[in-house]
Amino acid sequence: MTDVLRALGRPKVALMLALGFSSGLPFMLFGNTLGLWLAADHVGLAAIGFLSWAGLAYVLKFIWGAAVDRLKLPLLGALGRRRSWMVLSQLGVAAGLLGMAASDPKSHFTRLAVFAVLTGLAGATQDTVIDAWRIESASSPEELGLLTSAYSLGFRGALIATEALILIVAQEVGWPSAYALYGGAMVVGLGAALLAGEPANADEVMEAKSRSAAIHPVVAMGDAVVGPIAVFFRTHGVGLAALMLGMITLYHLGDYMRGPMTNPFYIALGIGKPTIAFVRATIGLAGSVAGVTLAGIVILRIGVLRALVIGAIVQPIGIAAFAILARHGGDFTLFSVGPARLTAFEAIMGFDGLAIGFSGVTLVSYMSTLTSLGYTATQYALLTSALAWSGKILKGFSGVMVESLQHGRTLLDAYGLFYLLAGAIGAPAILLCLILAARPAPSPDPVQSVRQTT
Repeated sequence: MTDVLRALGRPKVALMLALGFSSGLPFMLFGNTLGLWLAADHVGLAAIGFLSWAGLAYVLKFIWGAAVDRLKLPLLGALGRRRSWMVLSQLGVAAGLLGMAASDPKSHFTRLAVFAVLTGLAGATQDTVIDAWRIESASSPEELGLLTSAYSLGFRGALIATEALILIVAQEVGWPSAYALYGGAMVVGLGAALLAGEPANADEVMEAKSRSAAIHPVVAMGDAVVGPIAVFFRTHGVGLAALMLGMITLYHLGDYMRGPMTNPFYIALGIGKPTIAFVRATIGLAGSVAGVTLAGIVILRIGVLRALVIGAIVQPIGIAAFAILARHGGDFTLFSVGPARLTAFEAIMGFDGLAIGFSGVTLVSYMSTLTSLGYTATQYALLTSALAWSGKILKGFSGVMVESLQHGRTLLDAYGLFYLLAGAIGAPAILLCLILAARPAPSPDPVQSVRQTT
Protein backbone atom coordinates (compact mmCIF):
# COMPACT_ATOMS: atom_id res chain seq x y z
CA MET A 1 0.00 0.00 0.00
CA THR A 2 2.90 2.35 0.78
CA ASP A 3 4.33 1.74 -2.68
CA VAL A 4 0.95 2.48 -4.27
CA LEU A 5 0.59 5.77 -2.38
CA ARG A 6 4.17 6.71 -3.24
CA ALA A 7 3.50 6.01 -6.92
CA LEU A 8 0.36 8.15 -6.88
CA GLY A 9 2.51 10.94 -5.45
CA ARG A 10 4.62 11.08 -8.60
CA PRO A 11 3.55 14.15 -10.61
CA LYS A 12 3.08 12.24 -13.87
CA VAL A 13 1.05 9.47 -12.23
CA ALA A 14 -1.07 11.98 -10.27
CA LEU A 15 -1.80 13.88 -13.48
CA MET A 16 -2.75 10.59 -15.15
CA LEU A 17 -5.22 9.96 -12.34
CA ALA A 18 -6.86 13.34 -13.01
CA LEU A 19 -6.86 12.80 -16.77
CA GLY A 20 -8.41 9.37 -16.28
CA PHE A 21 -11.18 11.00 -14.25
CA SER A 22 -11.71 13.59 -17.00
CA SER A 23 -11.79 10.83 -19.63
CA GLY A 24 -14.40 8.84 -17.73
CA LEU A 25 -16.61 11.79 -16.76
CA PRO A 26 -18.70 12.09 -19.96
CA PHE A 27 -18.90 8.35 -20.66
CA MET A 28 -22.05 7.57 -18.65
CA LEU A 29 -23.59 11.03 -18.95
CA PHE A 30 -24.55 10.51 -22.58
CA GLY A 31 -25.12 6.78 -22.00
CA ASN A 32 -26.48 4.79 -19.06
CA THR A 33 -27.05 7.73 -16.69
CA LEU A 34 -28.85 9.64 -19.41
CA GLY A 35 -31.08 6.57 -19.75
CA LEU A 36 -32.02 6.88 -16.07
CA TRP A 37 -32.88 10.56 -16.52
CA LEU A 38 -35.00 9.76 -19.58
CA ALA A 39 -36.68 6.80 -17.86
CA ALA A 40 -37.57 9.06 -14.92
CA ASP A 41 -39.19 11.43 -17.44
CA HIS A 42 -41.11 8.46 -18.96
CA VAL A 43 -39.26 8.39 -22.29
CA GLY A 44 -39.79 5.03 -24.05
CA LEU A 45 -37.19 2.23 -23.87
CA ALA A 46 -36.73 2.21 -27.65
CA ALA A 47 -35.87 5.94 -27.65
CA ILE A 48 -33.45 5.42 -24.74
CA GLY A 49 -31.73 2.63 -26.64
CA PHE A 50 -31.49 4.63 -29.87
CA LEU A 51 -30.09 7.69 -28.06
CA SER A 52 -27.22 5.52 -26.84
CA TRP A 53 -25.90 5.90 -30.41
CA ALA A 54 -24.67 9.30 -29.24
CA GLY A 55 -21.56 7.30 -28.32
CA LEU A 56 -20.90 6.14 -31.89
CA ALA A 57 -18.12 8.74 -32.05
CA TYR A 58 -16.09 6.26 -29.96
CA VAL A 59 -16.35 3.80 -32.86
CA LEU A 60 -14.61 6.33 -35.14
CA LYS A 61 -11.73 7.11 -32.77
CA PHE A 62 -9.20 6.13 -35.43
CA ILE A 63 -10.35 9.18 -37.41
CA TRP A 64 -9.86 11.46 -34.41
CA GLY A 65 -6.54 9.65 -33.87
CA ALA A 66 -5.34 10.63 -37.33
CA ALA A 67 -6.35 14.23 -36.60
CA VAL A 68 -4.54 14.47 -33.25
CA ASP A 69 -1.47 12.73 -34.70
CA ARG A 70 -1.23 15.01 -37.74
CA LEU A 71 -2.98 18.34 -37.13
CA LYS A 72 -1.56 21.14 -35.01
CA LEU A 73 -4.25 23.45 -33.68
CA PRO A 74 -3.77 27.08 -34.76
CA LEU A 75 -4.60 28.89 -31.49
CA LEU A 76 -3.84 26.29 -28.85
CA GLY A 77 -0.85 24.83 -30.70
CA ALA A 78 1.62 26.57 -28.40
CA LEU A 79 0.62 24.10 -25.68
CA GLY A 80 1.96 21.23 -27.78
CA ARG A 81 0.15 18.78 -30.03
CA ARG A 82 -1.16 16.48 -27.30
CA ARG A 83 -2.04 19.10 -24.69
CA SER A 84 -3.77 21.42 -27.16
CA TRP A 85 -6.07 18.63 -28.32
CA MET A 86 -6.74 17.70 -24.70
CA VAL A 87 -7.83 21.25 -23.87
CA LEU A 88 -10.03 21.60 -26.97
CA SER A 89 -11.79 18.28 -26.38
CA GLN A 90 -12.31 19.00 -22.67
CA LEU A 91 -13.92 22.34 -23.47
CA GLY A 92 -16.14 20.50 -25.97
CA VAL A 93 -17.26 17.99 -23.33
CA ALA A 94 -18.06 20.79 -20.89
CA ALA A 95 -20.09 22.63 -23.54
CA GLY A 96 -21.98 19.46 -24.45
CA LEU A 97 -22.89 18.66 -20.84
CA LEU A 98 -24.02 22.23 -20.17
CA GLY A 99 -26.12 22.09 -23.33
CA MET A 100 -27.74 18.85 -22.18
CA ALA A 101 -28.44 20.48 -18.83
CA ALA A 102 -30.33 23.25 -20.62
CA SER A 103 -32.47 20.81 -22.68
CA ASP A 104 -35.66 19.33 -21.26
CA PRO A 105 -36.20 15.73 -22.51
CA LYS A 106 -39.95 16.25 -22.93
CA SER A 107 -40.00 19.56 -24.80
CA HIS A 108 -36.51 19.67 -26.36
CA PHE A 109 -35.59 16.02 -26.96
CA THR A 110 -33.91 16.75 -30.31
CA ARG A 111 -31.74 19.48 -28.81
CA LEU A 112 -30.81 17.15 -25.96
CA ALA A 113 -29.80 14.50 -28.51
CA VAL A 114 -27.64 17.01 -30.43
CA PHE A 115 -25.75 18.02 -27.29
CA ALA A 116 -25.40 14.35 -26.33
CA VAL A 117 -23.76 13.72 -29.71
CA LEU A 118 -21.43 16.71 -29.16
CA THR A 119 -20.49 15.31 -25.75
CA GLY A 120 -19.79 11.91 -27.29
CA LEU A 121 -17.67 13.40 -30.09
CA ALA A 122 -15.61 15.56 -27.73
CA GLY A 123 -15.33 12.70 -25.22
CA ALA A 124 -14.05 10.30 -27.90
CA THR A 125 -11.45 12.85 -29.01
CA GLN A 126 -10.37 13.40 -25.40
CA ASP A 127 -10.04 9.64 -24.89
CA THR A 128 -7.89 9.36 -28.00
CA VAL A 129 -5.39 12.05 -27.09
CA ILE A 130 -5.16 11.04 -23.41
CA ASP A 131 -4.42 7.45 -24.42
CA ALA A 132 -1.66 8.69 -26.72
CA TRP A 133 -0.20 10.89 -23.95
CA ARG A 134 -0.28 7.96 -21.51
CA ILE A 135 1.63 5.64 -23.84
CA GLU A 136 4.13 8.22 -25.11
CA SER A 137 4.88 9.74 -21.70
CA ALA A 138 5.98 6.43 -20.16
CA SER A 139 9.74 6.26 -19.62
CA SER A 140 9.72 2.50 -18.95
CA PRO A 141 7.37 -0.49 -19.15
CA GLU A 142 6.92 -0.29 -15.38
CA GLU A 143 5.87 3.36 -15.59
CA LEU A 144 3.48 2.51 -18.43
CA GLY A 145 1.85 0.02 -16.06
CA LEU A 146 1.62 2.66 -13.34
CA LEU A 147 0.09 5.18 -15.72
CA THR A 148 -2.40 2.60 -16.99
CA SER A 149 -3.44 1.70 -13.45
CA ALA A 150 -3.76 5.39 -12.48
CA TYR A 151 -5.82 6.04 -15.62
CA SER A 152 -8.09 3.10 -14.78
CA LEU A 153 -8.55 4.25 -11.18
CA GLY A 154 -9.38 7.79 -12.31
CA PHE A 155 -11.77 6.48 -14.96
CA ARG A 156 -13.48 4.19 -12.46
CA GLY A 157 -13.78 7.07 -10.02
CA ALA A 158 -15.54 9.09 -12.70
CA LEU A 159 -17.91 6.20 -13.39
CA ILE A 160 -18.84 6.06 -9.71
CA ALA A 161 -19.37 9.82 -9.73
CA THR A 162 -21.55 9.69 -12.85
CA GLU A 163 -23.42 6.47 -12.07
CA ALA A 164 -23.85 6.65 -8.31
CA LEU A 165 -23.13 10.04 -6.76
CA ILE A 166 -25.06 11.85 -9.47
CA LEU A 167 -28.21 10.04 -8.32
CA ILE A 168 -27.89 11.71 -4.94
CA VAL A 169 -27.15 15.06 -6.58
CA ALA A 170 -30.11 14.69 -8.96
CA GLN A 171 -32.36 13.76 -6.04
CA GLU A 172 -31.44 17.06 -4.36
CA VAL A 173 -31.17 19.54 -7.23
CA GLY A 174 -32.73 17.81 -10.24
CA TRP A 175 -31.19 16.28 -13.35
CA PRO A 176 -30.51 19.53 -15.28
CA SER A 177 -28.57 21.11 -12.41
CA ALA A 178 -26.72 17.84 -11.83
CA TYR A 179 -25.55 17.77 -15.46
CA ALA A 180 -24.49 21.43 -15.20
CA LEU A 181 -22.38 20.65 -12.11
CA TYR A 182 -20.71 17.75 -13.87
CA GLY A 183 -19.99 19.91 -16.88
CA GLY A 184 -18.14 22.24 -14.51
CA ALA A 185 -16.22 19.26 -13.11
CA MET A 186 -14.32 19.05 -16.41
CA VAL A 187 -12.05 21.69 -14.87
CA VAL A 188 -10.23 18.75 -13.21
CA GLY A 189 -9.05 17.46 -16.57
CA LEU A 190 -8.44 20.92 -17.94
CA GLY A 191 -6.10 21.72 -15.05
CA ALA A 192 -4.24 18.43 -15.50
CA ALA A 193 -3.84 19.06 -19.24
CA LEU A 194 -2.32 22.49 -18.59
CA LEU A 195 0.09 21.05 -16.00
CA ALA A 196 1.09 18.00 -18.03
CA GLY A 197 4.33 17.87 -19.97
CA GLU A 198 4.35 17.29 -23.72
CA PRO A 199 5.90 13.91 -24.75
CA ALA A 200 9.07 15.29 -26.35
CA ASN A 201 10.21 12.22 -28.31
CA ALA A 202 6.83 11.61 -29.85
CA ASP A 203 6.43 15.31 -30.63
CA GLU A 204 9.70 15.26 -32.57
CA VAL A 205 8.51 12.35 -34.72
CA MET A 206 5.15 14.01 -35.40
CA GLU A 207 6.82 17.32 -36.23
CA ALA A 208 9.05 15.50 -38.72
CA LYS A 209 5.96 13.97 -40.30
CA SER A 210 4.36 17.42 -40.46
CA ARG A 211 7.41 18.81 -42.28
CA SER A 212 7.29 15.89 -44.69
CA ALA A 213 3.59 16.52 -45.24
CA ALA A 214 4.33 20.08 -46.35
CA ILE A 215 6.70 18.73 -49.00
CA HIS A 216 4.74 15.63 -50.05
CA PRO A 217 1.09 16.28 -49.12
CA VAL A 218 -0.36 13.36 -51.12
CA VAL A 219 2.08 10.86 -49.61
CA ALA A 220 1.48 12.33 -46.17
CA MET A 221 -2.28 11.95 -46.53
CA GLY A 222 -1.86 8.32 -47.44
CA ASP A 223 0.50 7.79 -44.50
CA ALA A 224 -1.97 9.40 -42.08
CA VAL A 225 -4.89 7.26 -43.26
CA VAL A 226 -3.33 3.97 -44.37
CA GLY A 227 0.04 4.06 -42.61
CA PRO A 228 -1.13 3.17 -39.08
CA ILE A 229 -3.14 0.20 -40.32
CA ALA A 230 -0.40 -1.01 -42.68
CA VAL A 231 2.27 -0.78 -39.97
CA PHE A 232 0.05 -2.62 -37.49
CA PHE A 233 -0.59 -5.55 -39.86
CA ARG A 234 3.03 -5.60 -41.05
CA THR A 235 4.33 -5.65 -37.46
CA HIS A 236 2.10 -8.47 -36.21
CA GLY A 237 1.31 -10.36 -39.40
CA VAL A 238 -2.12 -10.47 -41.03
CA GLY A 239 -3.36 -13.59 -39.25
CA LEU A 240 -2.31 -12.59 -35.74
CA ALA A 241 -3.43 -8.97 -36.23
CA ALA A 242 -6.88 -10.15 -37.37
CA LEU A 243 -7.08 -12.46 -34.34
CA MET A 244 -6.16 -9.57 -32.02
CA LEU A 245 -8.78 -7.28 -33.55
CA GLY A 246 -11.43 -9.99 -33.38
CA MET A 247 -10.73 -10.64 -29.71
CA ILE A 248 -10.76 -6.93 -28.87
CA THR A 249 -14.04 -6.48 -30.75
CA LEU A 250 -15.80 -9.20 -28.77
CA TYR A 251 -14.17 -8.69 -25.37
CA HIS A 252 -16.59 -6.13 -23.89
CA LEU A 253 -19.53 -6.74 -26.23
CA GLY A 254 -21.82 -8.12 -23.51
CA ASP A 255 -21.06 -5.18 -21.22
CA TYR A 256 -21.88 -2.71 -24.00
CA MET A 257 -25.11 -4.54 -24.79
CA ARG A 258 -26.50 -4.40 -21.26
CA GLY A 259 -25.44 -0.77 -20.69
CA PRO A 260 -28.51 1.27 -21.74
CA MET A 261 -30.88 -1.09 -19.93
CA THR A 262 -29.02 -1.10 -16.61
CA ASN A 263 -30.80 1.77 -14.90
CA PRO A 264 -34.26 1.04 -16.36
CA PHE A 265 -33.76 -2.53 -15.06
CA TYR A 266 -33.07 -1.26 -11.55
CA ILE A 267 -36.20 0.85 -11.72
CA ALA A 268 -38.22 -2.19 -12.82
CA LEU A 269 -36.81 -4.11 -9.83
CA GLY A 270 -38.15 -1.39 -7.54
CA ILE A 271 -34.70 -0.38 -6.25
CA GLY A 272 -34.65 3.30 -5.29
CA LYS A 273 -32.08 5.81 -6.52
CA PRO A 274 -30.57 6.37 -3.05
CA THR A 275 -29.99 2.62 -2.70
CA ILE A 276 -28.47 2.38 -6.18
CA ALA A 277 -26.21 5.34 -5.44
CA PHE A 278 -25.13 3.96 -2.05
CA VAL A 279 -24.32 0.47 -3.35
CA ARG A 280 -22.43 1.84 -6.36
CA ALA A 281 -20.42 4.27 -4.24
CA THR A 282 -19.52 1.67 -1.60
CA ILE A 283 -19.59 -1.98 -2.63
CA GLY A 284 -19.43 -1.22 -6.36
CA LEU A 285 -16.48 1.14 -5.91
CA ALA A 286 -14.70 -1.32 -3.63
CA GLY A 287 -15.21 -4.05 -6.20
CA SER A 288 -13.86 -1.87 -9.00
CA VAL A 289 -10.77 -0.82 -7.04
CA ALA A 290 -10.18 -4.46 -6.06
CA GLY A 291 -10.51 -5.51 -9.71
CA VAL A 292 -8.08 -2.85 -10.94
CA THR A 293 -5.56 -3.71 -8.21
CA LEU A 294 -5.91 -7.46 -8.68
CA ALA A 295 -5.44 -7.08 -12.43
CA GLY A 296 -2.11 -5.35 -11.93
CA ILE A 297 -0.91 -8.10 -9.58
CA VAL A 298 -2.09 -10.91 -11.86
CA ILE A 299 -0.49 -9.34 -14.94
CA LEU A 300 2.85 -9.12 -13.11
CA ARG A 301 2.58 -12.73 -11.91
CA ILE A 302 1.29 -14.59 -14.97
CA GLY A 303 1.42 -12.11 -17.87
CA VAL A 304 -1.17 -10.03 -19.67
CA LEU A 305 -2.41 -12.77 -22.05
CA ARG A 306 -3.34 -15.19 -19.27
CA ALA A 307 -4.89 -12.32 -17.34
CA LEU A 308 -6.98 -11.55 -20.44
CA VAL A 309 -8.38 -15.08 -20.33
CA ILE A 310 -9.40 -14.66 -16.68
CA GLY A 311 -11.04 -11.31 -17.47
CA ALA A 312 -12.91 -12.81 -20.43
CA ILE A 313 -14.32 -15.51 -18.12
CA VAL A 314 -15.35 -13.45 -15.07
CA GLN A 315 -16.89 -10.58 -17.03
CA PRO A 316 -19.84 -12.48 -18.59
CA ILE A 317 -20.44 -14.25 -15.25
CA GLY A 318 -20.85 -10.86 -13.59
CA ILE A 319 -23.26 -9.70 -16.31
CA ALA A 320 -25.40 -12.85 -16.34
CA ALA A 321 -25.66 -12.80 -12.52
CA PHE A 322 -28.16 -9.92 -12.74
CA ALA A 323 -30.66 -12.41 -14.16
CA ILE A 324 -30.92 -13.80 -10.60
CA LEU A 325 -32.52 -10.53 -9.48
CA ALA A 326 -34.95 -10.61 -12.39
CA ARG A 327 -35.87 -14.22 -11.63
CA HIS A 328 -36.51 -13.42 -7.98
CA GLY A 329 -38.51 -10.31 -8.82
CA GLY A 330 -36.35 -7.87 -6.87
CA ASP A 331 -33.61 -7.67 -4.27
CA PHE A 332 -33.42 -10.16 -1.42
CA THR A 333 -31.23 -10.94 1.58
CA LEU A 334 -28.49 -13.52 1.06
CA PHE A 335 -27.54 -13.73 4.72
CA SER A 336 -27.60 -11.60 7.84
CA VAL A 337 -25.67 -11.54 11.11
CA GLY A 338 -27.33 -9.37 13.71
CA PRO A 339 -27.92 -5.91 12.23
CA ALA A 340 -25.53 -6.59 9.34
CA ARG A 341 -26.86 -8.14 6.15
CA LEU A 342 -25.82 -8.68 2.56
CA THR A 343 -28.38 -8.54 -0.23
CA ALA A 344 -28.16 -10.17 -3.66
CA PHE A 345 -28.04 -6.76 -5.34
CA GLU A 346 -25.06 -5.73 -3.22
CA ALA A 347 -23.19 -8.99 -3.82
CA ILE A 348 -23.81 -8.95 -7.58
CA MET A 349 -22.84 -5.28 -7.86
CA GLY A 350 -19.62 -5.95 -5.97
CA PHE A 351 -18.65 -8.92 -8.14
CA ASP A 352 -19.65 -7.11 -11.32
CA GLY A 353 -17.47 -4.15 -10.37
CA LEU A 354 -14.53 -6.46 -9.69
CA ALA A 355 -15.03 -8.35 -12.97
CA ILE A 356 -15.34 -5.22 -15.12
CA GLY A 357 -12.43 -3.51 -13.34
CA PHE A 358 -10.21 -6.56 -13.77
CA SER A 359 -11.08 -7.20 -17.41
CA GLY A 360 -10.83 -3.51 -18.30
CA VAL A 361 -7.29 -3.09 -16.98
CA THR A 362 -6.04 -6.29 -18.59
CA LEU A 363 -7.42 -5.28 -21.99
CA VAL A 364 -6.08 -1.71 -21.79
CA SER A 365 -2.67 -3.03 -20.71
CA TYR A 366 -2.63 -5.45 -23.63
CA MET A 367 -3.67 -2.87 -26.23
CA SER A 368 -1.14 -0.35 -24.91
CA THR A 369 1.72 -2.63 -25.98
CA LEU A 370 0.60 -2.81 -29.61
CA THR A 371 1.30 0.72 -30.92
CA SER A 372 4.20 2.23 -32.87
CA LEU A 373 5.69 5.69 -32.36
CA GLY A 374 4.35 8.29 -34.77
CA TYR A 375 1.04 6.43 -35.00
CA THR A 376 0.29 6.11 -31.28
CA ALA A 377 -3.04 7.95 -31.22
CA THR A 378 -4.27 6.48 -34.50
CA GLN A 379 -3.28 2.88 -33.79
CA TYR A 380 -4.57 2.86 -30.23
CA ALA A 381 -7.75 4.54 -31.45
CA LEU A 382 -8.04 1.82 -34.11
CA LEU A 383 -7.84 -0.79 -31.36
CA THR A 384 -10.42 0.96 -29.18
CA SER A 385 -12.64 1.43 -32.23
CA ALA A 386 -12.45 -2.32 -32.79
CA LEU A 387 -13.43 -2.68 -29.13
CA ALA A 388 -16.38 -0.31 -29.39
CA TRP A 389 -17.88 -0.48 -32.88
CA SER A 390 -20.04 -3.59 -32.51
CA GLY A 391 -21.13 -2.81 -28.96
CA LYS A 392 -21.93 0.83 -29.66
CA ILE A 393 -24.09 -0.14 -32.64
CA LEU A 394 -25.80 -3.19 -31.18
CA LYS A 395 -26.58 -1.63 -27.81
CA GLY A 396 -28.84 0.85 -29.60
CA PHE A 397 -31.20 -2.08 -30.10
CA SER A 398 -31.06 -3.16 -26.44
CA GLY A 399 -34.40 -1.53 -25.63
CA VAL A 400 -36.00 -3.19 -28.65
CA MET A 401 -34.57 -6.54 -27.52
CA VAL A 402 -36.11 -6.24 -24.05
CA GLU A 403 -39.46 -5.18 -25.50
CA SER A 404 -39.35 -8.12 -27.96
CA LEU A 405 -38.47 -10.60 -25.21
CA GLN A 406 -41.41 -9.29 -23.17
CA HIS A 407 -43.98 -10.77 -25.57
CA GLY A 408 -45.81 -13.39 -23.54
CA ARG A 409 -43.61 -12.71 -20.49
CA THR A 410 -43.41 -10.24 -17.64
CA LEU A 411 -41.00 -7.32 -17.97
CA LEU A 412 -38.66 -8.81 -15.35
CA ASP A 413 -38.64 -12.18 -17.14
CA ALA A 414 -37.66 -10.33 -20.31
CA TYR A 415 -34.84 -8.56 -18.47
CA GLY A 416 -33.65 -11.90 -17.07
CA LEU A 417 -33.35 -13.43 -20.56
CA PHE A 418 -31.68 -10.26 -21.81
CA TYR A 419 -28.94 -10.44 -19.16
CA LEU A 420 -28.37 -14.13 -19.83
CA LEU A 421 -27.98 -13.39 -23.55
CA ALA A 422 -25.64 -10.46 -22.83
CA GLY A 423 -23.48 -12.77 -20.72
CA ALA A 424 -23.49 -15.53 -23.35
CA ILE A 425 -22.13 -13.07 -25.92
CA GLY A 426 -18.81 -13.24 -24.05
CA ALA A 427 -18.18 -16.90 -24.96
CA PRO A 428 -16.41 -16.24 -28.31
CA ALA A 429 -14.04 -13.76 -26.62
CA ILE A 430 -12.96 -16.48 -24.18
CA LEU A 431 -12.10 -18.78 -27.08
CA LEU A 432 -10.06 -16.11 -28.90
CA CYS A 433 -8.20 -15.19 -25.71
CA LEU A 434 -7.31 -18.86 -25.21
CA ILE A 435 -5.96 -19.04 -28.77
CA LEU A 436 -3.87 -15.88 -28.23
CA ALA A 437 -2.55 -17.17 -24.91
CA ALA A 438 -1.61 -20.49 -26.55
CA ARG A 439 0.39 -18.75 -29.29
CA PRO A 440 1.87 -15.58 -27.77
CA ALA A 441 3.77 -13.43 -30.20
CA PRO A 442 6.25 -10.66 -29.41
CA SER A 443 4.66 -7.24 -29.56
CA PRO A 444 6.32 -3.89 -30.01
CA ASP A 445 7.18 -2.09 -26.79
CA PRO A 446 6.01 1.51 -27.17
CA VAL A 447 8.64 2.71 -24.70
CA GLN A 448 11.39 0.88 -26.56
CA SER A 449 10.10 2.37 -29.81
CA VAL A 450 10.58 5.81 -28.31
CA ARG A 451 14.15 5.02 -27.30
CA GLN A 452 15.02 3.70 -30.75
CA THR A 453 14.09 7.00 -32.35
CA THR A 454 16.18 9.17 -30.03
